[in-house]
Amino acid sequence: MSKKEISFTEGPVFQSLLRFAIPVLGALILQAAYGAVDLLIVGKFGNASSISAVGTGSSFMQMATFIITSLAMGSTVIIGHHIGEQKPKEAGNAVGTTIILFLIIAVIMTFVLEFAAGGIAHLLQAPAESFDKTILYIRICSAGIVIIIAYNVISGVLRGVGNANLPLLFVGIACVINILGDLLLVGVFHMDVAGAAIATVFAQFVSVVCSVVVLRKQDMPIEFSREQCRIYKEELGKILNVGVPIALQETTVQISFLVVNSVINQMGLMPSAGYGIAQKIVSFIMLVPSSIMQSVSAFVAQNIGAGKKSRAWKGFYTAIITGCSVGIIIFMVGFFGGGVLSSFFTNDSEVIAQSAAYLKGFSADCILTCVLFSSIGYFNDCGKSIPVMIQGITSAFCIRIPVSIIMSRLPETSLTYVGMATPITTVYGIIFFVICFRLLNKNSAK
Repeated sequence: MSKKEISFTEGPVFQSLLRFAIPVLGALILQAAYGAVDLLIVGKFGNASSISAVGTGSSFMQMATFIITSLAMGSTVIIGHHIGEQKPKEAGNAVGTTIILFLIIAVIMTFVLEFAAGGIAHLLQAPAESFDKTILYIRICSAGIVIIIAYNVISGVLRGVGNANLPLLFVGIACVINILGDLLLVGVFHMDVAGAAIATVFAQFVSVVCSVVVLRKQDMPIEFSREQCRIYKEELGKILNVGVPIALQETTVQISFLVVNSVINQMGLMPSAGYGIAQKIVSFIMLVPSSIMQSVSAFVAQNIGAGKKSRAWKGFYTAIITGCSVGIIIFMVGFFGGGVLSSFFTNDSEVIAQSAAYLKGFSADCILTCVLFSSIGYFNDCGKSIPVMIQGITSAFCIRIPVSIIMSRLPETSLTYVGMATPITTVYGIIFFVICFRLLNKNSAK
């Protein structure tokens, strides 16, 4: 195994997780940055309707991306298992199956999203002032869904073999291209929402091209050839058994956030614009728990494949302690500095106030999610993704959506109350997994 790939089955646990988590965090920061750049530059050169359109449209595209990434987690887990089992040929078969599977999905999603853009904007209750712009943003981004999927699948495969450095490089390229594209198309040519969407798609296209060129020259701990780009039934079954429940869980979670977006859109243009900015900030402040979950996933997958369950547990606990320690700092920043963070995206004082209000209610989730995401990562890579699916569905439809609606209808309500729905939902998720862990340990003891 080359130095760029990390073996999680030996050596100090904390150092192994840290070496992997830092480039993962860096990649997530850059990925969030090029998503936030769209809103930042549109906010500086456009108006509240443009901010609302990009915020609403990007929320939907983020949902689509998260679902694909979650399904690709099945590939990450299976590849990690094969690496731990020291079966490079089977790992290559899993890669080939992944390529064909997601190519089919990408083609189908492109046609569906192009035709459904208007209906999506309607379901999201996009304000009348930003309705047409929301449709335009979704359609342009949907035209590049093949590229978006390709990037996320490549990154998932690389993390499965323990390489987090190359995804960092590829997303860094995308970030630079997107910033330049936004400044040119939005700032110079005044293409507003359309310019932001085009810049995002083109940036990811350049990143994918670069990744293909670089990967052809890399030596990885798998045996893969072009002839393996076909569906292997056994590998497909394994990938779907892990990935489908995770994707269903993520789908329900993202749908619940879209419902929250719809609820806030009904509160008016300014709350809608404020929420759009707050969500971009959230995409940054939640990067630590996200990087921890991906690190736990890769760590547990390799150790489960190697039969080292006790080491997998140690990695899980180490990740929780580290994540919560950093999460406390992020909570303080989000709770007390929401207005300052929001001012980077717009000069509109009312939009800034709305965004800061949401962040104040949401920010406790920065600590809680480190526990929840680590639990999700552990169960996924033990091949027990059904509990994750159940937790995601019940938390979305039984907690987050009802609580958000109730909070939005309180007398003299604000986005602070709506923002509190997320940490309340996370508390439920933690309780759910504590029960699952006890049942898992009880069954193991028999």
